Amino acid sequence: MAYHKKEFYDEEATDQLKSDYHSILKTIGEDPEREGLLKTPERIAKAMQFMTQGYAMNAQEILLSAKFHESYSEMVIVKDIELYSMCEHHMLPFFGKAHIAYIPDGWITGLSKMAHVVECFSRRLQVQERMTHQILDVIQETLKPIGVGVVIEAQHLCMMMRGVQKQNSVTTTSAFSGQFLQNETRSEFLKLIANRK
Repeated sequence: MAYHKKEFYDEEATDQLKSDYHSILKTIGEDPEREGLLKTPERIAKAMQFMTQGYAMNAQEILLSAKFHESYSEMVIVKDIELYSMCEHHMLPFFGKAHIAYIPDGWITGLSKMAHVVECFSRRLQVQERMTHQILDVIQETLKPIGVGVVIEAQHLCMMMRGVQKQNSVTTTSAFSGQFLQNETRSEFLKLIANRK
């Protein structure tokens, strides 16, 4: 089964968002008719659709599109997967890296599919805690490995540019299943993702 990204621009949605953002600009005291803002509602409309394209993606389909029989049964790690998302509470960006490991039990997937799975869940309104479990759950359910480990490290603009305004804070979340619930396996994974050059 081939996996293809769906088109994330929709003409009707773009028109609606343009109208909404035009009103927002007025409400905050701007003049949406001035030269610098004339095309801003359309730009934001398209940017918002791009940043939330994960709603049109199916993480299980992504993994199934490159699912292969393989006897390999050691830990597979894909680390430092860049992610960009938006906090659902303030609709401000958060960004960072995801680290994923799994121990196959007869099935593997293409390595790039892990990055696509992260993209699927990060390109929507999110909370980091839920996203961490969503990534773990779809890998566990689709590949049925011996275990899965997911760690996400991110910086949140809702903390950095508003509220407490702490620019150097990093939020780390983790989720584990199967073999990764055992201290030895989990420690090996955490040690390997900590060894960065």
